[in-house]
Amino acid sequence: MQKKSVFKLAFVGSLALASAIAQARVDSDAAARLDADLTPMGAERAGNADGSIPAWDGGLEAKPGAYVDGRGYIDPFADDQVLYSVTAANMDGFADRLSPGQQAMLRRYSATWKMQVYPSQRSASYPQEVYEAVRANATSAELTDNGNGVANMKVATPFPLPRSAHEVLWNHLTRYRGESVKRYYAQATPQPDGNYFMTRIEDFFLFNQRAGDSTADNGNILFYFRQSVVAPTRLAGMELLVHETVNQVSEPRMSWIYAAGQRRVRRAPNVAYDSPGTASDGMRTTDNFDMFSGAPDRYDWELMGKKEMLIPYNSYRLADKGNRYEDIVQPGHINPDLARYELHRVWHVRATLKDGQRHLYKQRDMYFDEDSYHLVVVDHYDNRDQLWRLGESYTINLYDQPLVWTKGDAVYDLLNGRYVIGLLSNEEPREQFGASLQPSDFTPAQLRRDSRR
Repeated sequence: MQKKSVFKLAFVGSLALASAIAQARVDSDAAARLDADLTPMGAERAGNADGSIPAWDGGLEAKPGAYVDGRGYIDPFADDQVLYSVTAANMDGFADRLSPGQQAMLRRYSATWKMQVYPSQRSASYPQEVYEAVRANATSAELTDNGNGVANMKVATPFPLPRSAHEVLWNHLTRYRGESVKRYYAQATPQPDGNYFMTRIEDFFLFNQRAGDSTADNGNILFYFRQSVVAPTRLAGMELLVHETVNQVSEPRMSWIYAAGQRRVRRAPNVAYDSPGTASDGMRTTDNFDMFSGAPDRYDWELMGKKEMLIPYNSYRLADKGNRYEDIVQPGHINPDLARYELHRVWHVRATLKDGQRHLYKQRDMYFDEDSYHLVVVDHYDNRDQLWRLGESYTINLYDQPLVWTKGDAVYDLLNGRYVIGLLSNEEPREQFGASLQPSDFTPAQLRRDSRR
């Protein structure tokens, strides 16, 4: 059996400092670390002590031929072999590298679930102009309104040297995903016996490159978003339009829906927090989209520190277009033979529901990849303090861009044996980065015109 390695939580200052909301910007001497011992995104360049996490060497280089029709993104690590598998039988030896939710998953599905661990590959990379913007953000960006907003940032990742939970969270919420994209994906919510149907969805993003710029007319818009359900027939025609605001306390998320049966567009102020996610059969909340999205104001946030953890990573095998959905979707969980786990450093953030606030989740323990700030694992606790759901995001580097994004987000209900798996694109058209989109495509009037065609 693989021996567990002993590691310590690397706390950022004291716990009191880590849990506080840091308002001050970092100075130029601290920012200079992004050109030295830290990566341009603020991760540790060096590997860990025993070499099981390698040094970051720039990540995957952008390659025009990274994507092949009929296959998807070519797996740059296809020759890697499984180092070991974590199962219910041996999980105690890896407890310090697993979240409580991951351990509960192994126990519940002891006969069918395993975590196949591969060599760690620090593949995260971004365009040079993103690195330059992040470098500038380090000395200019700051939190506003008790952490509910961010100002004086450019493009993405305002806090490459995070000192508080809010700063880590904002790095996730604002991470670079291109300037515009049309995305096509499928979603399933299997019954415990494995029966399911696929919901097909397309969505459009237009990211505001001046988000957080107080001098811009639209500086409080983070992105514009449209989502359309295209199948099955009984759900087809449902559309959602969102203007995602930066500070959702001062200016709440603006959303509208179009229902084909009603043939009208109406405001949808409840598309937020713990309202049910689109076509999820109640298996995820609206703020489970993208693992966590929306306003942070209902929770107290605490930065627990940084640790080494087994997380989904480089999920090219799962994303391969040679896989049919029936190869992926199984009773209780996705096919474990298609999932890839690696040892990486993560930021651990805990969100605890504030007194007097309401939400289905009383506590959320979040684990963010240090190289991309993508939220990859979340443990959700209910209002009885019981571990309820495990969220996992199966990311790859879309290295023709390059950028890190998901090829499948799952929320597993550890109590009722069901789950939702979304953002699968194996049988869907390729996403289109650099799509010709503008703010006028994201108005209620345009939604009404398009929906009636």
